[in-house]
Amino acid sequence: MVNLSPRMTYLARFYHPRLASGSRPTPGVFDLGARSDGQGGGFADGRVLLRDVTVRYGRRIALDTVSGEFAAGSLTAVVGVNGAGKSTLLAAIAGVVRLASGVVNRAARQRLAHLPQLAAMDLGYPLTVSELITLGGWREFGPFRSPRTALRERVVQVAETVGLAGRLARRIGEISAGELQRALFARLILQDAAVILLDEPFASVDAQTLSVLLDQVIEWHREGRTVIAVLHDLDLVQAHFPSTLVLARHCVAWGATEVALPTMAA
Repeated sequence: MVNLSPRMTYLARFYHPRLASGSRPTPGVFDLGARSDGQGGGFADGRVLLRDVTVRYGRRIALDTVSGEFAAGSLTAVVGVNGAGKSTLLAAIAGVVRLASGVVNRAARQRLAHLPQLAAMDLGYPLTVSELITLGGWREFGPFRSPRTALRERVVQVAETVGLAGRLARRIGEISAGELQRALFARLILQDAAVILLDEPFASVDAQTLSVLLDQVIEWHREGRTVIAVLHDLDLVQAHFPSTLVLARHCVAWGATEVALPTMAA
């Protein structure tokens, strides 16, 4: 049985920025008025619009007037050299960094899931794999209740989906990087979000784990969810991602991968 614990609340605050204490910088979010068309699992309003989005860290410009649209149900790779603003872009869409100017528009009623880089996690924190995955259902139980039986059963199901059925009792610091990333993907599955942001989701994982995670990304796309992923493997981008955004703090190219990706070489 998975019980609510202070450490689960701690991790929930990390992975759900709106639950965190202190300031809660969020971009402008507006209901775009889209309605489900009965296809793609009801995620027709999963589009994200960027209008002159600019982010500064002190005097340094991390993103400079980025504009464009992630269409509902699109699968987009975000590429660029280190320091190009890729992670900042995802944070801006998620609402966890303050915009210097511009606006991010998305349907306010649709859920958004944000997977940061593994380096952002404290692996020494005494959280089990089961508890980490269960946080994907945080909306169902919150800080004062224990997860219900139905949610615990779904935790087991999604763990099996990503190949972690035998690891649920292990602590997150005791599993491999690939197993941890599988657990984080399982948590995302429970969140059932219309918009999914992935920051280097395939970094430091083995080939088998890469195959499992990539299959899940493709499944999300098939379901009609909007998936935006920061990636470094350009061969992977070319083979599996229909759309690409090339960043160099500003938008260098954004569109079909076969057109946008060659600008990386230039």
